[in-house]
Amino acid sequence: MTSPTAYSLLVVDDEPDLRTLYELTLLREGYDVETAGNVADAWQHLQDRSYSAIITDMRLPDGTGLDLLRRIEAHGRREIAIVITAYGSAENAVEALKAGAYDYLTKPVDLRQFRAVVSSALGRNTAIPIASQATPSNPGANIPEHHTVPGERVIGAAPQRPPRRPEATALSRMVGRSASLQHVRSLIDKVARSMAPVLIWGESGTGKELVARAIHDVSSRAAQPFIAVNCGAIPEHLLEAEFFGYRKGAFTGANEDREGFFQAANGGSLFLDEIGDLPLSMQTKLLRVIQERAVRPVGAVAEVSADVRIVSATHKDLAAEVAAGRFRQDLFYRLNVIQIPLPPLRERLEDLPDLCERILNRIAAESALAMVPQLSRSALTTLLGHAFPGNIRELENILHRAVTLSGHSVIEATDLGLPASSIVATAPPGLLAPPSPEGETPVAATSATSTNLPPAKPGPTDLVAHLDQVERDLLVQALERHRLNRTAAGASLGLSLRQMRYRMARLGVQVTDHDIVLGERFDPEAE
Repeated sequence: MTSPTAYSLLVVDDEPDLRTLYELTLLREGYDVETAGNVADAWQHLQDRSYSAIITDMRLPDGTGLDLLRRIEAHGRREIAIVITAYGSAENAVEALKAGAYDYLTKPVDLRQFRAVVSSALGRNTAIPIASQATPSNPGANIPEHHTVPGERVIGAAPQRPPRRPEATALSRMVGRSASLQHVRSLIDKVARSMAPVLIWGESGTGKELVARAIHDVSSRAAQPFIAVNCGAIPEHLLEAEFFGYRKGAFTGANEDREGFFQAANGGSLFLDEIGDLPLSMQTKLLRVIQERAVRPVGAVAEVSADVRIVSATHKDLAAEVAAGRFRQDLFYRLNVIQIPLPPLRERLEDLPDLCERILNRIAAESALAMVPQLSRSALTTLLGHAFPGNIRELENILHRAVTLSGHSVIEATDLGLPASSIVATAPPGLLAPPSPEGETPVAATSATSTNLPPAKPGPTDLVAHLDQVERDLLVQALERHRLNRTAAGASLGLSLRQMRYRMARLGVQVTDHDIVLGERFDPEAE
């Protein structure tokens, strides 16, 4: 293990006694420590050299710890930041974490907790042999261990994320190029840098656990355990034992010591799925663990430290649950430091073709199929017109069933087993109707030569205005059919979202939260 002197720390506090206390505590741990009394002094130190981490008080004579964090971020520096804030000032703690702090401590600072947080931030509890990870894509893994710090960081430089093969990460399994998914990816990259609790909100089947794993994968804890827990699947009387573990003889049947989820995730991440299903009694105990960073196993006298990054998820509106008295407000604030909302599939239908391709490839590999099944145009259009109340999980089930029951290399709309109401009744222009084979007379041309045609109707006097009105009506009908979703409506007409937006703007079709508003037509030729 690398010597702690490989880490250089900057302590920023305007109170000399506290500054000395922090400095002596860290020096005893073997760190290289320098101190500063205000923002300007700290920034001068940062101009002279780089540090492994910065520990700063929130209130300083010439500014705040947040000012220092923002300046570090603005200059692209990579120092880890730990903020010390006044007791009970949850708002400051949240602001610090959002500003990029790794973690925060509240005054009066518990020195045992202080040492643990610093150690966790520097990765001293997550050391793994670097040489054992050498791969063709990671030649730097052959650097001798004494030239690296634990957690795969280079001495004297800012902490770096552990190298991994991209195909092994959960982030690479998040399929799609929609703007909403790109926003989720951006949030994952930002929150992975800190210890801030993350609350993932989304409907059932939107991939909440995949996002939680992605946060873990791109963090400095990637080499440590990721423990996923479904809070709604554990009987209430077993919750405490399952979460915190127990000692031998604590209750009937406890024949040996057993660790809980927190101990199993020590050094890594603990994913609490469906956190809204926890009973109030367990919420109280969970809140204490998050605050104290320690757990007491059932039947034990002493607490055990727990270095765990909490990521939780729910499909419920926790703010409404708090208002109804079913969820603790203080726990909600602790968990909801950073929220990542996941879009339902119906709001990112432009990702549907890529999702289908990825799922069908996986099904073919798992079933050892000689050929990867493909979707016909009619099948894809049918899927685009479906509401997907079960989101991506429902899409996977639909495609699994279709591949199993169809027995063909091309999946048709009828193989999907969706209700008739989900199938587009008319073929979208340019998507369903294939071009006529050469030499074959189109049906419309054949009917035009019939001798029993009714008398021709007079044509429009303004052809451009008539065609615009027809296109406008088609856009409105598609939007109504797809519940005002522009992506799905455009796809049903064979248009991309960009093309749909352009046509809506040109024809004066606007979508509000609950209705369609028709305005003046925009003529690009008039510009």
